[in-house]
Amino acid sequence: MPMKVFTDKDVDWSVFDKRRVAILGYGNQGHAHALNLRDSGAKVIVGARADSPSGDKAKAAGFDVYSYGEATALADVVMMTLPDEHIPAVYKADVAPNLKAGSALGFAHGLAVHFGHITVRKDVDLFLIGPKGAGRWLRAEFEAGRGLACLFAVEQDTTGHGRAIALAYASGLGCGRAGMVETSFAEECETDLFGEQAVLCGGIPALIEAGYETLVEAGYAPEVAYFECLHEAKLIVDLMFEAGPTAMRHAISNTAEYGGYLAADRLVTDETRAEMRAILAEIRSGAFADRLMKDTLAGSPELGRFRAKQNQEIEPVGESVRGLMPWLARKV
Repeated sequence: MPMKVFTDKDVDWSVFDKRRVAILGYGNQGHAHALNLRDSGAKVIVGARADSPSGDKAKAAGFDVYSYGEATALADVVMMTLPDEHIPAVYKADVAPNLKAGSALGFAHGLAVHFGHITVRKDVDLFLIGPKGAGRWLRAEFEAGRGLACLFAVEQDTTGHGRAIALAYASGLGCGRAGMVETSFAEECETDLFGEQAVLCGGIPALIEAGYETLVEAGYAPEVAYFECLHEAKLIVDLMFEAGPTAMRHAISNTAEYGGYLAADRLVTDETRAEMRAILAEIRSGAFADRLMKDTLAGSPELGRFRAKQNQEIEPVGESVRGLMPWLARKV
């Protein structure tokens, strides 16, 4: 089924003429949403926890900052940019009791809604805007006069304005300069989680670290191993990002291309693909979301154990290598 792509020319910005937007959270995504929308001409306020560092940053940026509940009550469009695992508690305590009938509620990711960890009232519009990149990148592209593509979905269009609000919101982020792709809460959520786990945040880092460990165990210098398995990964990813895998293979040496074909079939086996299907099944069933929420309610002990297991030997090596090229260093 061909995807539906919208741009700024499809947007009716007048839906924000008399609507105030509240951004709940001023972190990775929230700060970019608030700044981009304000620069686009929307009336924006920020909701934050009392005495939170992010709330102080929002105040320093010139925003009126309120509690989550106060911001919700004052707004006509409320966007949840909080971490997935904290959304259910904030929604129950602060958003649901203060959300006005006929207002619009948005999410930057569909997990809490799609897997039933919150149930949004039927008297409000419900939409999703998922920019395809981190908040700092969303902001940088906007300031450069460009924009990131995004996914958007409208789950409830109770007022008849929900779709127009979603498109205008995405356009205000700068996404209409690139492309706003229509999807559903289910598709956005399930594909996003799978991409993170199987490839981006699970597969790639694990493969890089395993390669580094293999070379170091064989007696090669850690710095050389870091260059070959991590540092140069950016080159390959950039080539694929710019033009796709085929163009990447055309840009590298025949030696690298030939060896890559041989190794790929040994690394990504039928068993690997079976595990990927199992990961997707766990995501689609809601098992992963349930596990995340239960761990959070227990104080995140499992997340803490995962963090403690990370390979710490690679970190000082990385600092040393990056120190050779300080202009490449970037704080996360």
